[in-house]
Amino acid sequence: MKDDYELLDSGDGRKLERFGKYVLARPCSQAMWRPCKSAADWAKADASFDREDGNNWHGRANLPKEWQIETAGIRFKLGGTDFGHLGIFPEQRSQWKWIKEQVEGLEARPKPRVLNLFAYSGGSTMAAALGGAEVCHLDASKGMVEWARENARLNGLADHPIRWIVDDAHKFMKREIRRGRTYDAIVLDPPTFGRGAGGEMYKIERDLKDTLGLVKDLLSESPIFVLFSSHTPGLSQIVAENILGQLFPSARLESGEMLLEQAGGRTLDGRRKTFDCPSGIYCRAVFDK
Repeated sequence: MKDDYELLDSGDGRKLERFGKYVLARPCSQAMWRPCKSAADWAKADASFDREDGNNWHGRANLPKEWQIETAGIRFKLGGTDFGHLGIFPEQRSQWKWIKEQVEGLEARPKPRVLNLFAYSGGSTMAAALGGAEVCHLDASKGMVEWARENARLNGLADHPIRWIVDDAHKFMKREIRRGRTYDAIVLDPPTFGRGAGGEMYKIERDLKDTLGLVKDLLSESPIFVLFSSHTPGLSQIVAENILGQLFPSARLESGEMLLEQAGGRTLDGRRKTFDCPSGIYCRAVFDK
């Protein structure tokens, strides 16, 4: 499978990544070890971003306004945003592959309905749609929803049954519950802090329990899974397991760290010569089909 993404190195609170033909250096707070590559190797990056005194790009002019890559079987439009994001979180690649595997090949039941909350540029939406599911894609940012729609067109999904919603997540879910609409699978990656389409404030430590309670009420009578992921510092997979396990006692839980994996592994004597980079956690509540 074609893969245009590569973690080249990490350390000193930074990560060096290749997105297609462009190499970028960006912050990564958990990379507390020393880099494996030399300073000269890092200096070859086409552009870098830091938050040392606000949000700062260096060499941004070396990047095109937008470009495309393919990873995990999904095509993405990329572009450097003012916050250092590019329109993709590559640590989610294993989740996208897993989502597609879960929804495809379910001949014994109707086409599954998947809700993707806080959906960003739509990696999970593309994965579910490519697996044959009907999808509802929700994000509070109109610009990000349009970005996701462009990704759908790149993946040949322009005419696929995807609902595109710009709204506050809680308001939307409450309306869906009142309408009696349900979903067979729900994906969510809530922000640590964010604002809804109408300026509503979201704080994960305050609002996550309510979010997941609404998720539970939206599940169909024959659910497939709930996939929760988070980039919030301090929110561990054990915390996620405790919350999902309490809400879904009949589900099988799978959890772990989301990793940016670097090729290279170990030397012949067993010493590390590269380091995988932790970039958040996930927890899946899986219901027997």
